[in-house]
Amino acid sequence: MAHVAEWKKEEVKELKSLIDSHEVVGIVNLLNIPAKQLQKMRQSLQGKAIIRMSKKNLMDLAFEDCNKKKENIVDLSNHMDGQPAIVFTDMNPFKLFKILENSKTAAPAKEGNVPDSDIIVPQGDTGFEPGPLLGELQQVGIPAKIDKGKIVVSKDHVIVKAGEPVSKQVAGMLTRLDIQPMEVGIDLRAAYEDEAVYTSDLLTIDDEKTLADIQGAFAKAFNLSVNAGIPTKETIVAIIQNANTKSFNLAMAGSILTSETTEPLIALANAKMLALASAVAGTEGALDDELVEKLSNVSATTAPVAEETQDDTQEEEEEEEEEAEEENAAAGLGALFG
Repeated sequence: MAHVAEWKKEEVKELKSLIDSHEVVGIVNLLNIPAKQLQKMRQSLQGKAIIRMSKKNLMDLAFEDCNKKKENIVDLSNHMDGQPAIVFTDMNPFKLFKILENSKTAAPAKEGNVPDSDIIVPQGDTGFEPGPLLGELQQVGIPAKIDKGKIVVSKDHVIVKAGEPVSKQVAGMLTRLDIQPMEVGIDLRAAYEDEAVYTSDLLTIDDEKTLADIQGAFAKAFNLSVNAGIPTKETIVAIIQNANTKSFNLAMAGSILTSETTEPLIALANAKMLALASAVAGTEGALDDELVEKLSNVSATTAPVAEETQDDTQEEEEEEEEEAEEENAAAGLGALFG
């Protein structure tokens, strides 16, 4: 039986202790992170999360030993890329992912880096005067020329496609152009919580879209609850208001007198009575003195409105006549001067 070094046993024991004492366990990739920047990131996570680097086989052993208590945690072993490390925390994995993503900073490209998206040299002035740089730019495929005493890039140019490694020559040129296309930071590859492993694609959330989706779902649920008459804390007021409106409309349509409908029903009946009286007003003896007086009062109040309407119509006609005269005059001048 092969001898196992004591420090390895202690390392696995410590990893198991950290796994057991935290709700969320994640795998991060620390590849290409400068030591100084990594130290700053560790400090920013102090009190929130612990990052522990170790050998892959020792991390695998720790996950296997903890798999009985935390089922499926062994699946984290499938996400060890680059220079893996374990992160231990009690915060929500989505919040952890967002914190780590926001802590990333722009960095220059190095030989061998593989970008996740195209690296583009933008169109415009490089700030350099004519010289050997022009030829060097053209050698790496960048469409450069001299314009107004400066070296300029004539159009946007994809110098490295996503998924392709950066060459030494291209890396040097990007640095000279002060283009920093890479992101440096702690890359959370996967996180374990409550027997589930969340990969980075699941942890990437568009905050605005998610909020809009939640608001849309709430609106649909609210409408369903109100229309189906299912009372909840959020919909009970709307349901009661809806029922009150329907009952009022039903009472009005059926001429049912209540404390709320008596006044509008009487007003509606009075309006119908006056309309009928107006229709038979020309028949001698059809109306008594009281109805005649009411109709005259109605006519007196509506007459100014009718006069205003007539005045407005007259003004509009006069304006139209003036416009027509102006158009005719313009046409005459046009014919005169051809």
